Amino acid sequence: MVSSVAGGLPYRLALAGGWIDQPFVSRFDPAPPGSMTVVSVEPDFRFMDRSGMATSTRKAAAKLWGQQLPDRSPDALVRELYAAENAGRAEPSGAQDMVGICYPGVSRMDFDAAVDGGVFPVRVETTEDSDIAAWLERVIRILPVAQRPADYNPLETRRIEASWVRRLGRSGRDCWDAIVSRDLAGLAGSFNETMEAWAAMLPGTVRHHSLDADLEGIIAAYRAEYGGALYSGCGGGYLFVPTERPVPGSFGIRVRRRAGRTADHPAGTPADHTEVRTAGGRR
Repeated sequence: MVSSVAGGLPYRLALAGGWIDQPFVSRFDPAPPGSMTVVSVEPDFRFMDRSGMATSTRKAAAKLWGQQLPDRSPDALVRELYAAENAGRAEPSGAQDMVGICYPGVSRMDFDAAVDGGVFPVRVETTEDSDIAAWLERVIRILPVAQRPADYNPLETRRIEASWVRRLGRSGRDCWDAIVSRDLAGLAGSFNETMEAWAAMLPGTVRHHSLDADLEGIIAAYRAEYGGALYSGCGGGYLFVPTERPVPGSFGIRVRRRAGRTADHPAGTPADHTEVRTAGGRR
């Protein structure tokens, strides 16, 4: 059985805006909040470790809860999982890992360093709309590139600048807007903007002495061919390509939705198909 190796807990795709969930980045945002978008996906197979798919967070969740998420509010689960994984860690993982696992569907997180020290999002907006999920499943193509090395540290060089932090946080919002409006060009643009911000502020995310793969060359080729591309995490992992066209060697994902949330929702504004939670779980 595939489930015996893949497990029952969801994985998460980190889309545009990555690193804005880290206070050492968000505290330089001149106009907070900055946003990041994630997708909770079904464990149809086992993703590689050290590949930007929140596998370490997923392992921490399995130790806490086994192979099923508890039937409690996602914001409470996020805080419980964050505390369990990051206890005693000098460089804690960001809360986007936990949000992507614990919240269903597609979620946009807003981060402000003035609230909770920037550790937890001040707002999470989530959609499980079936049309949006089906569109995203169709247009996100995934290519395996390379696991990051065990001794790899993407944070050796930091050039955090307010203008780039603002652009990074804006890319996460643009990604969300593109997904809910099913705008493929907007989605590609948000991916490219995120990668440019990474290369400018944290160059070790795409070029580093311990990396064998030519990450910059690979992503440049796919951007030229398909209009946009984004790595699943620092050091490569997987490459996400937003396109309606076939991408040789790629595969897709299934967006995780809660039971009873697969029926069509009425068309309209994002408010018709989203749930919003603010800091502390308030709606």
